[in-house]
Amino acid sequence: MSTATADGAATPGRASSAPPAKRPSAKKPKSVLGTRPWLAALFLLPALALLGALVVYPIGYSVYRSFFDASGNGFVGLDNYREMFSDDATKTAIKNNIIWLILAPTVSTALGLIFAVLTERVRWATAFKLVVFMPMAISMLAAGIIFRLVYEQDPDKGVANAMWVSVHDSFSESPPFPGAHPRPTAGLTESQDGSFTTRDTVRAGSPAALPLVAAKRGDISGAQDAKAAKAEPGKVTGTVWFDFTRGGGGEQGVIDKGEKAMAGLRIEAVKDGKVVAKTTTSADGTYTLPAKAEGAQLRLPAWNFSEPYNGVDWLGPSIVTPAIIGAYVWIWAGFAMVLIAAGLAGVPRELMEAARMDGANEWQVFRRITVPLLAPVLSVVVVTLMINVMKIFDLVYIIAPGPSQDDANVLALQLFQSSFGTDVNQGLGSAIAVLLLLLVLPVMFINIRRIRRESRR
Repeated sequence: MSTATADGAATPGRASSAPPAKRPSAKKPKSVLGTRPWLAALFLLPALALLGALVVYPIGYSVYRSFFDASGNGFVGLDNYREMFSDDATKTAIKNNIIWLILAPTVSTALGLIFAVLTERVRWATAFKLVVFMPMAISMLAAGIIFRLVYEQDPDKGVANAMWVSVHDSFSESPPFPGAHPRPTAGLTESQDGSFTTRDTVRAGSPAALPLVAAKRGDISGAQDAKAAKAEPGKVTGTVWFDFTRGGGGEQGVIDKGEKAMAGLRIEAVKDGKVVAKTTTSADGTYTLPAKAEGAQLRLPAWNFSEPYNGVDWLGPSIVTPAIIGAYVWIWAGFAMVLIAAGLAGVPRELMEAARMDGANEWQVFRRITVPLLAPVLSVVVVTLMINVMKIFDLVYIIAPGPSQDDANVLALQLFQSSFGTDVNQGLGSAIAVLLLLLVLPVMFINIRRIRRESRR
C-alpha cells in the first residue's frame, strides 16, 4: 500500500486516513407562506370573512330559523317541514323543479352539441356562434320581458302565435265573418251550435235573401257591393249581404245602394236534418243551389261566424312551464355551444378520418367517436346547468302571468312568496331554503368529484 506525500508522490506501505469529502446536500427551498403561516392567514382572512358573512352565516341562520314559527319567537321543531310537504303549492314547485331539472339541461346541451358540430361545417361559423351566444349577454330580467311579449295570446302582438297562426291558416280556412248574425226579423232562427236556419223552405225560381248584421268593419272593407240574385229555373238562388247603410237610412231586408256583399259564406240546404246540397257565396254575395235543394231549409253553419283561430295559450296553466323552459334554452344554448365547441377543437381529427376510411357514415362518426370523446365536456355542461336550474326564479316570476304563476311555481319562487309575499312566514321560507340547499348539494358534490378527478390527470 502507498500513501500520498505533500508533493503528490505516493509513499508505499501507508494507508490514507483522510475521510472522503461529503457533497453538500441540496436543501429544498421553502416558500414564504410555508415559513410564515401568519402571512398565509392574513391573505386568506378577507376571503374567509366574506365567505362566512355571505355564505356560512346565511346557511346556518336559515337552518336555525326553519325551526321557529312565523314570528320567530316560538320553537316549532319540524312543523315547518311538515307544512312544506303538505302544501299543494310546494308540491307543485317540487314537481316543476323536477321537470326543469330533466328538460332544461338536456335540451340546452343537445342543442349546444348540434350547434357546435354544425359550426365546423359552415363558412359563417363565427357569425353563427355570435348570434347563438348573444342571448347570454341579456339579463334574465330583460329575457323574461322579451318572452312575455313573445308569448302574448294576441297574434298581432305575440311573435309565437303570429307564426303559429300563419302556419295553421296555411292548412285550414279561416271563418269569413266572426260575430256576424241576422236581424231578429230576418226569418232565421239560431240553433244551439251557433248556426242559423231559415224558418221557411225555399223554392226554385224564387231568390231567397239572407241579410246579416254585426260584421266587423275590417271584414267588410274592400268587399263588392251586394247584387240581387236573379231567378233561375230549376235552381235555388239568393244573396247574402251586410244589411247596413253607412250614415243611416236604408230599408231592412232590402239591398240598398252601397251595402256590401258577404262573400265566402257556406250555405247548406237541409231536408229532414240531412244536408242535400251546399254552396259558397260569390264575391257579389250571390249563391246558387241545385234543384234538389227545393223544399229545403237554408242553413248558415256556425263556422261562418266563429272566432278565427287565435293560436296557443302559451302562458296558460297546461304548458306555461315548457314555455318558460323554452326561454331558458334560448339563453343557455349558446353557453353550451361555446363550451362544447372548445372541447370539439381538441378532438383528434385522425380518429374521425380513420372511421370514415373504414366506411362509417357521418351519423356513426358522430355517435361512436365525437360524442364519447366529448363526454367530459358534456358532463361539465349538464352539471353546470343542473345547478343553475335548481335556483331558477326570475324567468318564472316575470314570464308567468298571475293566473298561471301557481302552475309554473318553482322552489325559489315559493321561497320568495313564503318569505316576502302577502302571507309572510319566514320559518316556512327558511325550511324551503334548506330543502333547496339539500337538493343542490348532491349535484355540487358530483361536480367537485369531477373537478378533482380531472386535476389528477
